[in-house]
Amino acid sequence: MNFYVVIIGTEILNGRREDKHFEFVKQELAKYGHELFASFIIKDDKQLITNTLEMIKSDKNAVLFCFGGIGSTPDDLTRELAANVFTKQPLKVHDNFLHDIIERFGDASYPHRIHMADLPQDAELLFNPVNNMSGFSLFKKYYFVPGFPSMAHPMISDVIKNKYSKRVEKFRLTLLADTSEETLMNIMKILPQSIELSSLPMFVNTKPKVELSLSGLDESEINKYFLMFTAELKNKKIEYKLI
Repeated sequence: MNFYVVIIGTEILNGRREDKHFEFVKQELAKYGHELFASFIIKDDKQLITNTLEMIKSDKNAVLFCFGGIGSTPDDLTRELAANVFTKQPLKVHDNFLHDIIERFGDASYPHRIHMADLPQDAELLFNPVNNMSGFSLFKKYYFVPGFPSMAHPMISDVIKNKYSKRVEKFRLTLLADTSEETLMNIMKILPQSIELSSLPMFVNTKPKVELSLSGLDESEINKYFLMFTAELKNKKIEYKLI
């Protein structure tokens, strides 16, 4: 699974509010050995939101957690755009959500709040423990919640716990070598796609160093390729240490 976070809110980009969602989702996924594949903070802009959702839709392994834009104000665009991208059908009144809105707000549901019940077809409600104003999901892989952390975080935490809690154990080996990346480039190029490479060059007292890390699901495979790097360093009499 490739986990995506999309945080919609011009107020975050212009600094009026601080993002709370990225760190939260990262930590929730880490409980079960998962990592984020990508994270985006984007403006309340129709074309930008559409383009972002289309890109995520094109990834057959995508799981999306989308924050913001599902309320009733003119800048709340997510419901309509999610319908356009993921269902290609117009919004449809969700009867259960309609009932919840009227039950909570009564006559004040009209003329604006009532439209929060206009959801993409086949949407499933996500329970909001704060005020019962639901988020929604599509196809059991795209999840849309409010921008308020107090509401959104319990909703996403529940989704991750119930649907993605099967723990994934990754193996990682890391070294710090007294050389530049160039020394190890030939081995880097032959790594299989199943291995995640992290190469962080740095300078310490004007001398080049590189922190190299390999991670993946197959411990024996990680050990095999990591030994190639350490053997190369030994052959070239380059000092390194495991970290």
